[in-house]
Amino acid sequence: MRSRRRWSGRSKLFAALAIVAGASAFWLTDGYAARLQALRPAVGEPVPVVVAARQLPRGTVLDPGLLQIRELPSNYVPPGALAVVEQAAGRTLVSDLAAGEVVTRTRIEVAGGAVAALVPSGLRAFPIRAGVPPGAVRPGDRVDVLATFGGPRPYTETVAAGLEVLTILEEAEGAFVADGGGPALVLLVSPETAERLAHAVAFGRLSIAVGSPDEPA
Repeated sequence: MRSRRRWSGRSKLFAALAIVAGASAFWLTDGYAARLQALRPAVGEPVPVVVAARQLPRGTVLDPGLLQIRELPSNYVPPGALAVVEQAAGRTLVSDLAAGEVVTRTRIEVAGGAVAALVPSGLRAFPIRAGVPPGAVRPGDRVDVLATFGGPRPYTETVAAGLEVLTILEEAEGAFVADGGGPALVLLVSPETAERLAHAVAFGRLSIAVGSPDEPA
């Protein structure tokens, strides 16, 4: 009999503790929800924004696979942030984007000025076709341009070295470059280098050599 009373008392104690634990959990959960709700006016409601899915260099032509949609508190959304992936698809980046960084209107070229929007003051964008397979070179890579000249004694020389690939124009955009076929590399050059490249295009056959990303610019 005494043993039954002892277990009965313990059962009541366990039940009481369970009730207290449940009430505490409810209070804590309810309190957390209330505090979270109280913070919302300070940071704003979550809104969708377009972000880079990975690090993207300047000159990248954006496609939906390079972009993601994330939600940010409205008070932390930068001005001009895009909310729909289609707003950025097909546009060209005018500056580098880190992975997860918000895509804004100031980071993409405006319609009708895809190349000009990428060129810093004092430099030029020079397009060449050099038989480069699609996908072999990306914006931001550095290349050397070589020209082979004919005549009785053909020779090859390096016309310019360490040039940055600004962007790449596909064959459908060939109005920018009339010679040859395949994608055109748009290189960032000085006005003097542009003159040397123009001479090489007119009198020689161009090819490129891709440099290591570890080499100094």
